[in-house]
Amino acid sequence: MLKLVIGNKNYSSWSMRPWVLLKQAEIPFEEIKVRFDAFTPDSSFKKTVNALTPTGKVPVLLDGDLVVWDTLAIAEYVAEQFADKHLWPRDKAARARARSLCAEMHAGFTGLRSHCPMNIEARLPEVGALIWRDQPAVRSDVARLVAMWDELLKAHGGPMLFGDFSVADAYFAPICTRLTSYALPLPSAIADYVARVQALPGVKAWIDGALAEQDFLDFEEPYRLKR
Repeated sequence: MLKLVIGNKNYSSWSMRPWVLLKQAEIPFEEIKVRFDAFTPDSSFKKTVNALTPTGKVPVLLDGDLVVWDTLAIAEYVAEQFADKHLWPRDKAARARARSLCAEMHAGFTGLRSHCPMNIEARLPEVGALIWRDQPAVRSDVARLVAMWDELLKAHGGPMLFGDFSVADAYFAPICTRLTSYALPLPSAIADYVARVQALPGVKAWIDGALAEQDFLDFEEPYRLKR
């Protein structure tokens, strides 16, 4: 059975992507959670993950003796191993577009990622309002998401970005939780997509797990002194 090494569900957006992909596709796997105690070289987290991968980061997919790290590499490997699940769109052009968007998410949206860290448990509309007012990079990132998602939903008819659930929806699932946590303004059609993503069984299972953790880490929440 596949094994997926992840961090805290409340905070680890990168871990969320392959976990949701596997869960939503009903691919059996064993979850191995390594708690975020710190990210210093001598931390328990780093010592554990460094023993698995040279990057010292989660997620990590283990398939027997094979170790696969990085979310895009994991998504591609899983899609190849379980081709019958059609985790990328079946149409060649749509597949290319989906891969392009995932790569854009992988390397971009740094304003939104840095100013709105993932925190599923939190509801921070006041923080979000200040971020929206003061951070043009966040407004720009959200505008790009809105344009991208609106175009895809119209082109493919929903309910997901390419019609059926795909890697792209799993890849943007953590962003959906950020938009919700910080109550960033969205057009109604985009807000409906965000709600549909969070209602997917695989995403809901991750969210439920995050809410159950009750593991406040002050270094992950510079905007709150306590929970």
